[in-house]
Amino acid sequence: MYPLKFEPILKTKVWGGSRIPAYKGVHTLLEKIGESWELSAVPGDESVVSNGDLAGRNITELVCEFKDALLGKRVYDKYGDSFPLLVKFIDADDDLSVQVHPDDAMALKVHKEPFGKTEMWYVVDAGKDAHLMSGLSTRITPEEYVSRVGDNTITDVLCDYMVSLGDVFFLPAGRIHSIGKGCLIAEIQQTSDLTYRIYDFGRLGLDGKPRELHTELAKDAIDYAVSENYRTEYDSIPNEDTPLVECEYFKTHLFDLTVPVSVDVKSKDSFLIVICLEGKGKLIDLEGNGVSLKQGETVLVPASVDNVTFVPSAGLKLLACRV
Repeated sequence: MYPLKFEPILKTKVWGGSRIPAYKGVHTLLEKIGESWELSAVPGDESVVSNGDLAGRNITELVCEFKDALLGKRVYDKYGDSFPLLVKFIDADDDLSVQVHPDDAMALKVHKEPFGKTEMWYVVDAGKDAHLMSGLSTRITPEEYVSRVGDNTITDVLCDYMVSLGDVFFLPAGRIHSIGKGCLIAEIQQTSDLTYRIYDFGRLGLDGKPRELHTELAKDAIDYAVSENYRTEYDSIPNEDTPLVECEYFKTHLFDLTVPVSVDVKSKDSFLIVICLEGKGKLIDLEGNGVSLKQGETVLVPASVDNVTFVPSAGLKLLACRV
């Protein structure tokens, strides 16, 4: 197998902005694009390969055919024919709803779906006064949560962060959050579209009606623990592997490169997802198979590939994620 690119799946959202096409260097007539799904196996939204002999095939078909050669034996033994991760770009021209996601146990019990939704955010662009909310600022009870949703004060007990390029947030299932106006974010998450909307700022949906809230489901999904800091702190080291997030569902590293750097793939027994955040260059495997990389592109490196080298041509900043 060889490194794979995919056609983006564009989503129009009531809170969406106009930066995604410019960031990704694509042209579209859609307005208020809120999300570009870069790599997805969500039923009905399976990503389609855009390069090489496999062009036109979707990710679920590839997993079913190539199995551990694509996923890695360790990953395939755990997930079978399900691709476990979803990658998005999210552009917020307005505040997203305050929301929470269920964990695996609740997803299976309530929805008969295998995956909850643990995720992480990397801020790739931030406008003036860009902000987001993540986590509770003070301890509340489930009963107080319901009361605050009712009187529109739930945001009073959430941590609100001013953000800038390069900020990282890890959001395990159960953590209340909201992406704020001005944020363009790369999101890595479990393959799940389960979202419980808690509060929507009195906004109307694209159909002109108030959007549904999921107050009771969210009450059972929320983790009511409080932390001192929900921002992920890290020190980026130029031309070296910088770990960002490691959890049971994914491990994500940052590469800020001006010289070529090689990464071992096969020994990790997992596929590798590469997201180009800035600059351009190439990704080349030991067989000489290469794909170009430019800002806004995502590449899937199969687990059977031994090694890949990131070759910058004008600076290159990447997220690399595996299971």
